[in-house]
Amino acid sequence: MTRVILNGCSGRMGSVLTDLIGKTDDMQVVAGIDVFEVPRDYPVFPSLQDCSAEADVIIDFSSPKGLRNWLPVAIARKIPCVVATTGLSQDELTLLEKASESIAIFRSGNMSLGINLVQQLLQNTTKVLGDRFDIEIIEKHHNLKKDAPSGTALMLADSINAIRVDKLQYVCGREGSDTLRKSHELGIHSLRGGTIVGQHEVTFAGQDELITIGHQAFSRQVFATGAIGAARYITRQKTGMYSMQDMINESSAVTTLYTYPEEVLISVDHLPRDMAVISELYGILAKNDIFIDMISHTGATNGHISVSFTIKAKDQDKTKELLEQLSTDHRGVKFDIMDNITKLTVEGPGMEFQSGIAYRVFSCMAKADIPIYAVTTSESKISYVSPTADVDRAIAIIKNEFGI
Repeated sequence: MTRVILNGCSGRMGSVLTDLIGKTDDMQVVAGIDVFEVPRDYPVFPSLQDCSAEADVIIDFSSPKGLRNWLPVAIARKIPCVVATTGLSQDELTLLEKASESIAIFRSGNMSLGINLVQQLLQNTTKVLGDRFDIEIIEKHHNLKKDAPSGTALMLADSINAIRVDKLQYVCGREGSDTLRKSHELGIHSLRGGTIVGQHEVTFAGQDELITIGHQAFSRQVFATGAIGAARYITRQKTGMYSMQDMINESSAVTTLYTYPEEVLISVDHLPRDMAVISELYGILAKNDIFIDMISHTGATNGHISVSFTIKAKDQDKTKELLEQLSTDHRGVKFDIMDNITKLTVEGPGMEFQSGIAYRVFSCMAKADIPIYAVTTSESKISYVSPTADVDRAIAIIKNEFGI
């Protein structure tokens, strides 16, 4: 059971979190912190210094001005923190960075999973469009919101600037008779009214076309759900600063599993260390329309090279004939053919940012005594071949290991 201290428990987000956490089986609010005491099923204290409850994590939805008071107490008690309060100044962000040297801290300008996925879309769009499009952000919130522009709008702007060589200058609103837009600007505009929970639109304006990427929250529950997920995540982490992107990357390290049956593994040994011969090998395969995959070269100190690759089972006989001719033309070249194998590919966008994924794949295969005959990797996927007879077990094990 994860024990939570809810900082800002009497506010709107505090009420939503109290209800949601109360419906979970693995989490419990053991205390609340707020200067305004409201009826709760847990004790409420005016400050963290006065709180005597033992906890595994603090979820903070309070106000920026209280950070300097409660953060030193969290550090002293070694309690990980989820900081969801917006409107933090640069000095306060610096305090959090310093605190992350002592405890694990999760901070996001917006706890919605969707808005953090929008960040990735914005970065991909910026990479493609470059400097050719002007960028403007419009954010809308309820009439009680104190800070402007919103922390989320700034977070989205920062994500765009993070991948640009020439950084854009933020311009918050425009007024006057001399406000001609400059190419180095990124406009941020704030609207306040009614009960709008949160709406953000990022527009890329080009010559005769617009691209708009947006997100709208219809209730505060999306932020509370994200904060609960962040609390579960941060309690598992070491000291440091973490974000929603880190959590997304962990959960998306492996999202998909593909299988390619009827594969054949070809191993060619004792090839001369001569690129002309290597080129000849691939050339005769290409000329005969044989598709090859999972290519691996292994150099040897004795002046020879070993090459392995996979082909489709339907090309096995044709490939065997071509390799027999190659071994005749180049004395000493040997080859081996292994059939009845299947290629399995595990893939995920977060794999690029997570260490240990290959270890987890190979380790669970080893524990199940499932052999791996060849492996290739890229930033976002791992492919390997194993006996077809073991594929059903391998699929079940991978799905269980990565929760897919």
